Amino acid sequence: MIHEILAVGPLQCNCSILGDEATHDAMVIDPGDDISRITAILEKHKLHVKQIVITHAHIDHVGGAMKLRALTGAPILLNENDYALLKLLDMQAAWLGMATPGPVTIDASPPHLSKLQAGPLSATVLHTPGHTEGSICLYFEPQQTLIAGDTLFAGSIGRTDLPGGSFEKIIRSIHNTVLALPDDTKVVPGHGGLTTIGHERESNPFLIKR
Repeated sequence: MIHEILAVGPLQCNCSILGDEATHDAMVIDPGDDISRITAILEKHKLHVKQIVITHAHIDHVGGAMKLRALTGAPILLNENDYALLKLLDMQAAWLGMATPGPVTIDASPPHLSKLQAGPLSATVLHTPGHTEGSICLYFEPQQTLIAGDTLFAGSIGRTDLPGGSFEKIIRSIHNTVLALPDDTKVVPGHGGLTTIGHERESNPFLIKR
């Protein structure tokens, strides 16, 4: 599997580009900005984007999705519980002093435990509310990789003080869903460095049982 991670935009969101070496089918997760850099990676590997997946509707994760859809024709997927938050992109842009990306049109809402395909690549959608109501993670089981969005970070968890956030829900999502994965699962957070499920289970101050 091809997997390249780009830190995009002013908030350095981790955008994942995942592709199959044989079919060249791919999916792009959280194309928040810097679409020219993303398309350069696609061209380098001769990848054809089949899915554009948004882990949650914050501007730093969804801001470049429409530009990428215009270039690739790939559908944009976002959990329906974040549709209301998506309508606040202008407000989010104002909070951050960023230019608004304009309206974002969603093509489908992947339900919990559904499968997303790009050629032979397969990801299980895990609905993990807490950072936002519609937050999802994507679990690539054969590759033992979790794209965690802003649910889990190395040594931390997603903030819950923004609209749609809930500390109780994010802790429940992490304990019941994310930490149910094997310890050697590689975790790609929405920002910052990579980690593993086992490392976070043992050392994350928000998750250690005291």
